[in-house]
Amino acid sequence: MLNVKIQHFGYTEEIVLKNLDFSVEKGTHISILGESGCGKSTLLKIIYGLLHVENGTVSWDDNELLGPNFNLVPGEPFIKYLAQDFDLMPYISVADNIGKHLSRRFMQHRKERIAELLEVVAMTAFAEVHVKLLSGGQKQRVALARAIAKEPELLLLDEPFSHIDNFRRNALRRNLYAYLKKEEITCITATHDSEEALSFSDEIKMMRDGTFIQTDTPEALFQNPKDAYVASFFSDINELEIDGKTLLLMPHQLKISEDETAIEVEILKSYFKGSYYLVEGIFNNEKVYFNTNKAFEKGEDLFLKIDV
Repeated sequence: MLNVKIQHFGYTEEIVLKNLDFSVEKGTHISILGESGCGKSTLLKIIYGLLHVENGTVSWDDNELLGPNFNLVPGEPFIKYLAQDFDLMPYISVADNIGKHLSRRFMQHRKERIAELLEVVAMTAFAEVHVKLLSGGQKQRVALARAIAKEPELLLLDEPFSHIDNFRRNALRRNLYAYLKKEEITCITATHDSEEALSFSDEIKMMRDGTFIQTDTPEALFQNPKDAYVASFFSDINELEIDGKTLLLMPHQLKISEDETAIEVEILKSYFKGSYYLVEGIFNNEKVYFNTNKAFEKGEDLFLKIDV
């Protein structure tokens, strides 16, 4: 089990992280969700051992992990940290990059392991290609494979799919997280991608200004966001004043009503989303968004009802 307790941390006098106290069970996948600059990457670096924490502790199975002030080579052997810069060797092949830390004493096992990892990240066809010839997304996939090559107990991923094209991203995420679950590898992912956090996490920790403002399962967090900031990560958010109460509603929670309601909107624009339309309207001089199965013309008036 991982235990993290950080009273406060800053690179200078300015506090970057504060009041963090959490545990992660073996085999669990945690997503740290938040906007750029909120402290996600800093937290991963502290856990891995790249940054020293004066006011806090990090432990694994009741053993305190000491940072760079106590280790000549920062980091822990049973933890792998995938940063956003990849740190690959450009002039050797994809296969050799993935197998960099695998023993050469048992070459057949090494070969089979590299082949397995190439398949996980869908890079089999590029096994002998030099890394310098790859795209940014392909390099990121190689870095992912190398990070899990020696089956770490704890994997720390910092925006691990940010350079990968959408059409490959979904399949890769499914393959990777299924592999981590099968091998019971604990994983903490720092991301601003709410779709990734919702689909592949056991728990989401919402971070803002260096602290966690809400922690819950993906389902509970999506259905009961504590405020508009949390809700905005998952959808356009409507703040509607109805009968003296302020309601936070996502577009799917508003439906067209055949009857008159308290929510009468004037249509501004319809956005085609593939399987539905996102419609933008005006209600009480504020913009409101809702989903429908057809487009509406600008200037049309209609009524909405709340469907939660």
